[in-house]
Amino acid sequence: MFRGVWSCGAIGAAMLAGALFSGSSGASAASDDFMRIGGLSSQPIGHYELCKRLPQECSVRTKDTSPLSLTHDVWQRLVTVNASVNERIKPLTDKEIYGKEEYWAYPKLFGDCEDYVLLKRRELAQTGISLGALLITVVRKRDGEGHAVLTVRTDRGDFILDNLTDEIKNWQQTNYTYLKRQAANYSGRWVSIEAPSNLLVGSVQ
Repeated sequence: MFRGVWSCGAIGAAMLAGALFSGSSGASAASDDFMRIGGLSSQPIGHYELCKRLPQECSVRTKDTSPLSLTHDVWQRLVTVNASVNERIKPLTDKEIYGKEEYWAYPKLFGDCEDYVLLKRRELAQTGISLGALLITVVRKRDGEGHAVLTVRTDRGDFILDNLTDEIKNWQQTNYTYLKRQAANYSGRWVSIEAPSNLLVGSVQ
């Protein structure tokens, strides 16, 4: 939970998958289906502290940062993991679980939004998807509160896995303002997303 502003609270898979995979296999996504990345950004304090406890979380360097090829098989993996984690983990705040305002961890039974993201990222990586395509992302909800989602970088666009819904959407189809995400080539580095933002979040330089 980001201090002061952080809160977290059946996919139409056949319809969306049909749209994604219709037409020729070489069809390309529109440019606005992909986030535009800016320069280096500050690391969320919860991620920084996670990295101190689990250094391997922030030491992954990815040489090949090409987007993931979004095949039917990959799409099904995304749908399955997103829905499974959303069902298995029950939402509670960091304060309720750990007695702290912000504490990122892999959940077992309960978790805050960033905990859902961590678990989805790990389980998708275990299916063979590169961590360079699975990026923790900080957004602002329409009510101004902070939130964390998982961005999956694909050749069909950037898709969002969210604990608030089982529906997987292209980032442009969500109602969030996108602030920052992990760098595709280095799991310990964060980059800005070019979008208006004025969210005050707990971070380290």
